[in-house]
Amino acid sequence: MAEWRNWAGDQACRPIEIVRPTSRDELAGAIVGAVGTGRTVSVAGSGHSFTEAALSDGILIEVGALSGVLDADPGSGLVKVGGGTVLADLNEALAGLGLAMENLGDIDRQTVAGAISTGTHGTGAKLRNISAQVEGVELVLADGAVRELGLDDGDLLRAARVGLGALGAISAVTLRCVPAFTLDRVDKPLPREEVLDSFGRRAAAHDHFELFTFPYADSALVLERNRTEKAPRPRGRAAAFVNDVVLENWALEAISAAGKVFPGMIPRFSRLAARLASGSRAVDRSDRIFANERRVRFTEMEYGVPRESGPEAARRVIEWVRSNRYPVFFPIEMRVTAADDALLSPSHDRDTAYIAVHQYRGMEWRPYFEAVEEIMDSYSGRPHWGKRHFQTAETLAPRYPRWAEFQAARDELDPGRAFTNEYAQRVLG
Repeated sequence: MAEWRNWAGDQACRPIEIVRPTSRDELAGAIVGAVGTGRTVSVAGSGHSFTEAALSDGILIEVGALSGVLDADPGSGLVKVGGGTVLADLNEALAGLGLAMENLGDIDRQTVAGAISTGTHGTGAKLRNISAQVEGVELVLADGAVRELGLDDGDLLRAARVGLGALGAISAVTLRCVPAFTLDRVDKPLPREEVLDSFGRRAAAHDHFELFTFPYADSALVLERNRTEKAPRPRGRAAAFVNDVVLENWALEAISAAGKVFPGMIPRFSRLAARLASGSRAVDRSDRIFANERRVRFTEMEYGVPRESGPEAARRVIEWVRSNRYPVFFPIEMRVTAADDALLSPSHDRDTAYIAVHQYRGMEWRPYFEAVEEIMDSYSGRPHWGKRHFQTAETLAPRYPRWAEFQAARDELDPGRAFTNEYAQRVLG
């Protein structure tokens, strides 16, 4: 049996078979064949989830070949793409059509299907997560039938927008795009307490706002991105290489590796890294401003809490790290999104502050993440579905007002539970 691993390398499985269909008909055939022999089906994108979401001891289907623009109407902004389309490739295709996604996260290596299924988001006080930009979902069901869900399908579409891979295999997605736009990005270090004290005001003042802060340092790197009519003025190739590769990757890798060997030095390394975080500015095409290069491997937990609780929750995480002298070098990240209506979106029906914590590959992470989760629980926090957490269906159901409606959609679309694995059983029941 072939082994499958996620991007971080810390989730692995040996399914009975890995299938890579090149068409929707081949996808349907693979699903029908699996179900006919009593096997379960998991669908994997590019493996950027940190959970067990894509793991399978049955049939694992990789949908990367189901990619590209299938239909586009630049006038309306509606674009239908294969579910396996990688976001970076989608962005290039949209640019050629004079279009763009209104909001994106800082990694563009996920597939469209994987990104929406796990509730992936960018940042923006008035902007919703990526799945909220979905106008239609094409699902291949356990019997091979194709179910096309659109706005008229109500809760079925709202379930499929963040479906955790538990409703069927996404073969195509119709996205509501916007005219291409340019962003002006300003990065600057500021005192952390000053930023947290003004978190709500700062988030509201910018189209896209986020911050990074090392628990053992006292500063925060603030990222402000705003739409502009200025002509693109990207950083030069040398400057981009120094910042994106040398500082954000090579230096991060070197200091993280040193911290792994000498954990007692992590507080000092953190303060050094904070001092290295200097201000910068770039004006460029929106997707190029959103995306960052990520070469350093890590694992991650992220929680969404009511936006007004974000600063307090972050302070409590930092205090826990410091009081326990826990060896973590990676920064804490904070972002915001507007409320949306996907049934299992972490931002369902509430404006949200997201708090993400990370740990370098090969280092102990569980005590840290358990402590963070306990803090987030006190705010009725909802986990990012593609990132580590320890919740179960019993603990999650009370946090989602329309949990029952999602379960009803699952009963309708996958009554035999063909699309399941241990993760789905744990978090959905």
